[in-house]
Amino acid sequence: MSSPSPAEALGPVVTAIDHVGFAVRDLDEAIAFYGRTFGLPLVHREVNEEQGVEEAMVGIGGSAIQLLAALRPDSAIGRFLERNGEGIQQVAFRVTDVEVAAQRLRDAGLRLLYDAPRRGTAGSRINFVHPKDCGGVLVELVEPPAAPSDPM
Repeated sequence: MSSPSPAEALGPVVTAIDHVGFAVRDLDEAIAFYGRTFGLPLVHREVNEEQGVEEAMVGIGGSAIQLLAALRPDSAIGRFLERNGEGIQQVAFRVTDVEVAAQRLRDAGLRLLYDAPRRGTAGSRINFVHPKDCGGVLVELVEPPAAPSDPM
């Protein structure tokens, strides 16, 4: 019996593009730029010590651009900035259940970065699909919190 394709594996679990993550060196400058240049409002800002980032979400339609600044040079974003400079770091798919999505992807032969979901922005639950399994793109799976703290 063959493994399901990734498209078959995710079926209706993926509901939207949640956000696209941009690595930035100066968070305040990036927030001001996207607000001034494109009229994108700041909808959420927080520090995520576990992931070593300070982040901001600027809204665009029913989605967002996530601006990520490193708190430490050894964080994933710090290493990304050192290697690549500023730019697109990941794309995030909104899912109905991050554990179901992760298991379906594992069953289809893809690798996930975490064994279990971790805390993401505004209390969401997240996991990442290895970029080598997604054509070089880091794909984040995002299950929004049951009661979102910030509308997007």
